[in-house]
Amino acid sequence: MIGVVAATANGRAAAAALEAAWPGEVRSFRGDKASAALREAWGTCDAIVSFLAVGATVRVLAPLLGHKTTDPAVVCVDEGLRHAVAVLGGHHGANLLAGRLAGVLGCEPVVTTASDGAGITPLDSYGADLGFTVHNPEVLARVGAAVLSGEPVTIEGADGWPLPALPSNVVREHPEASAGILVTDRAEPANSRRDRLVYRPPSLVVGVGSARGVTAAEVGGLLDRTLADAGLAPASVRCLATVDVKAGEQGILDAAEARGWEVVTFPADVLARVEVPNPSEVVRAEVGTPSVAEAAALHAARALGRGAELVAEKRKSAAATAAVARLHPKGRLGLVGIGPGARDLLTPRAEAVLRRSSVVVGLDQYVEQVRDLLRPGTRVMASGLGREEERARAAVEEAESGRAVALIGSGDAGVYAMASPALEFASSGVEVEGVPGITAALAASALLGAPLGHDHAAISLSDLHTPWEVIERRVRAAAEGDFVVCFYNPRSRARDWQLPAALTILSAHRPPDTPVGLVRDASRPGESVTLTTLAEVDPAMADMVTVVVVGSSRSRTVAGRFITPRGYRWA
Repeated sequence: MIGVVAATANGRAAAAALEAAWPGEVRSFRGDKASAALREAWGTCDAIVSFLAVGATVRVLAPLLGHKTTDPAVVCVDEGLRHAVAVLGGHHGANLLAGRLAGVLGCEPVVTTASDGAGITPLDSYGADLGFTVHNPEVLARVGAAVLSGEPVTIEGADGWPLPALPSNVVREHPEASAGILVTDRAEPANSRRDRLVYRPPSLVVGVGSARGVTAAEVGGLLDRTLADAGLAPASVRCLATVDVKAGEQGILDAAEARGWEVVTFPADVLARVEVPNPSEVVRAEVGTPSVAEAAALHAARALGRGAELVAEKRKSAAATAAVARLHPKGRLGLVGIGPGARDLLTPRAEAVLRRSSVVVGLDQYVEQVRDLLRPGTRVMASGLGREEERARAAVEEAESGRAVALIGSGDAGVYAMASPALEFASSGVEVEGVPGITAALAASALLGAPLGHDHAAISLSDLHTPWEVIERRVRAAAEGDFVVCFYNPRSRARDWQLPAALTILSAHRPPDTPVGLVRDASRPGESVTLTTLAEVDPAMADMVTVVVVGSSRSRTVAGRFITPRGYRWA
């Protein structure tokens, strides 16, 4: 919940705007004293927007400060709504909130955290979206300063995790490294150093079996001993797994709750198919599977990742068993549409995925459009036209190796772009996130007026991958169905007859004065817009960066704008 505190009419109006923009997410705190409202918001909200001066806000909240990881994020907005200043918890929500406020109120976000100013991945939130926790936060400032200063910093254990990029001074080995970063689920890191920042990844799954009525003390004691004997960190346990007949076993539930672990269960017949090193026919006779602890740990870990290994075989107490599996995390593949070209038509989500990726794959000219958004240290795999399959395969291979990958395309990545070929190659060992983008058709439509106001079809006239006979059949179907038609890839130097042929087909089903719009380089510096008719359109005006929009029989031009009526009946 975002608490909003305002003391003036302007502030209250802005607060109302936030409530309307983010319904259910915002709560306004009102009262005779803004200081009391601030304190109330602090105690009940995850974040605070204060329409008060920074100094006044800080004086009220200073006595309440605890730790940045648990305190609410705080952003101050000035009376003139010119600036949104991230004051507290920059990397824990305030920087992001300042950006969101800018989108609603039109103010400028003011972010002063050093890593954000340099575009470098902040270490206090490194891997946070994956569930990483910092084992020794007292060294965050020291290691972070070394990274920002360009000093050599070593990193170990991060391979295979879909983490954002770190700058080039962060390397695997360096004889003069002054600080280090270690990602490990080991309880006592080898060669432990005071100047090494240790992250605990959520890489372990604990499997548990038990007799009926087992106590939480017995289960908990066995869990703790199993992890300790294997040299594993409890902070890296992702969940506790068992057979579904134990879903209500209170001793197991209480032991898990005491350690903050989620409990997941699986049917016995599922666990029976898991090969384990220590099966038991006694257990099979009792619950229907020869293994509970080992099988549940392995099965849960495999379901969560792209593979797993047993790192602690079954241990027993009088009434319980426990085992531990380590998962191999899934890589991430972001299918990112970067829009038609203008930076303000690139979505915030697309920007966020680009910044969290360590590998970016795309057509060279599209990569250049977003290169300034990439974190220092991001590996770029750019190639030219005609190498679409190569890019799709490369992106998937990188993601299947456990990396965070962004595969970019103009417009929307799923519309005549890279999402489809990439998904044909991607396995279940990759987490896929589609990031929608503003398409060329939508950008062109906005410039022309409202040509897509009713049913419409998009057809590519490129016969490089689709036979012309198929394209022609689709054009005829759209013509007979009286759809507005958006032609992509209408004409190239080597392909100059398809557009005239398509227009001829449409002409048999449309009046000569049907509006036709040609938009070249929509939202880019060379943008041009031409509105003509089906009878007078010159196909030679189109090229591969042009979208051609042909109206339906009901489309018309009104005050110089291309409109397809929605069909409303006005009372």
